Amino acid sequence: MNVWRATMGNEYTNPILCADYSDPDVIRVGGDFYMIASSFTYVPGVPVLHSTDLVNWELIGYCVRRLPFERYDRPVHGCGTWAPSLRYHDGRFYAFIPMPDEGIFVATAEDPAGEWTPLRCIKSVRGWIDPCPLWDDDGRAYIAFAYANSRCGIKHRLSVVEIDPVTCDVIGEPALVFDGTLSAPTVEGPKLYKRNGWYYIFAPAGGVPTGWQLVLRGRSVYGPYESRIVLHQGGTPVNGPHQGGWVELEDGRCFFVHFQDVGPMGRILHLQPMCWQNDWPFIGVEQNGDGIGEPVSRWKLPYPECGGECPGIVQDDDFSGDALALHWQFQCNPNPAWYDCAARDDALRLSCARNPDRDENPLWFAGNALTQIPQAPDFDATLTLTLCPEREGDMAGLGVVGHRYGYLAIALRGGKPVLRLVQGTVAHDTMMGMAEGTARETELECIPADRLHCRLRMKVRGGNRVSFAWADEGGAFSEIGMEMPVAEGTWTGFKVAIFALNGENVESKGYADMEALAFTPPED
Repeated sequence: MNVWRATMGNEYTNPILCADYSDPDVIRVGGDFYMIASSFTYVPGVPVLHSTDLVNWELIGYCVRRLPFERYDRPVHGCGTWAPSLRYHDGRFYAFIPMPDEGIFVATAEDPAGEWTPLRCIKSVRGWIDPCPLWDDDGRAYIAFAYANSRCGIKHRLSVVEIDPVTCDVIGEPALVFDGTLSAPTVEGPKLYKRNGWYYIFAPAGGVPTGWQLVLRGRSVYGPYESRIVLHQGGTPVNGPHQGGWVELEDGRCFFVHFQDVGPMGRILHLQPMCWQNDWPFIGVEQNGDGIGEPVSRWKLPYPECGGECPGIVQDDDFSGDALALHWQFQCNPNPAWYDCAARDDALRLSCARNPDRDENPLWFAGNALTQIPQAPDFDATLTLTLCPEREGDMAGLGVVGHRYGYLAIALRGGKPVLRLVQGTVAHDTMMGMAEGTARETELECIPADRLHCRLRMKVRGGNRVSFAWADEGGAFSEIGMEMPVAEGTWTGFKVAIFALNGENVESKGYADMEALAFTPPED
């Protein structure tokens, strides 16, 4: 079930996606729109979304099936694939994807919903981020990019470098085109365009929570560039209005997709009307006479005739397919030994795996945990499962994962089934580029259970609180514990997670059969 809907009559309301698809880039190909976003170390990665009306979106695939480095065979939160860009050129889709510790990569596809080529490195370098390409009229090609201070000690700057127009390999030396140290600190996420003989770089500045959208304009791709703030918070509640992409409709109308950082829910997506005035873009609406656009809370549908027929982002799962549903991501490169879609026709079998890299096995570092992006700040999720344990500590459950997280699990303890309510806290210094951090889990409740088959229910409220309940099959739900806080992850919002693991971190042949997961709007 889709628990969020932005279409209301002939209007849409922001956010169009109340979900963490951060650092979006969007393009139009004919009558279809495609969008990609960051995914960091969640795999499959760099999600691909499709829409026919720019408001209602569906998940159709991923650009990255596996991160091409051994370090990503375990969770290294905050690393991996950062802000990508998407372009369509000569009949192919191109995703330019940065990995801040490894370099700039490209994947391509003829069908964005199909298979993408494996990531190919076009520049091995540490600290280049947020690349965006432009194939110019004279046959040459370039990327604009920013820098990650935590990786290379450079910040507040944008550069442009030439690339091979066919292979996309970097073939030149980068030229600094903008230094925002004084006027536009933390400038990043550049999107490179050309229109009416002008080169444009759309780039957010001022930091994610409190920044603004900047546009640079010049007659040469290497500048000099003049700059203008084209979108800011103003008197609206939309903090930041941050990085995104410009898209032009067939009839010339323009829109801009960007994100807003809302804390635990991550970076949610807004759609702004956009127009051109004297070869400068204007985004949003003028509200206070300062000449700078401000975000709209609602606007006319770009395509009212579409009627919001898109199925939206699917979250439910009856686990009857012969492959994992699209909305599931592991916390690192998946291991086929972790799951089995064919063991039962009506269930997904998850192994009670141990963590071979750690003495303990907290959910934050469990690579085998299956996660998905929550699609609304308020929802109920109910998981039906059966635990088939072999060793003490085998358990399976439902929860959320972030820097403050919680879960409810059915477990084997003392040879008998119990229900464990657990709270986790994470220490993680993102400014230093740490990929490990620490996680501590505290058992809040442990009560006997009658059997190893049960239903677990999770209630998320306000996008920042979670509570749990449980029931035997056919029985009424009983609440367990108190409501607990939820926090965002490293550069992401919190994730919904289902899992099976061994809490004692020992080898086990135990497993859990996940039989159904259903999301519903809140009843209270």
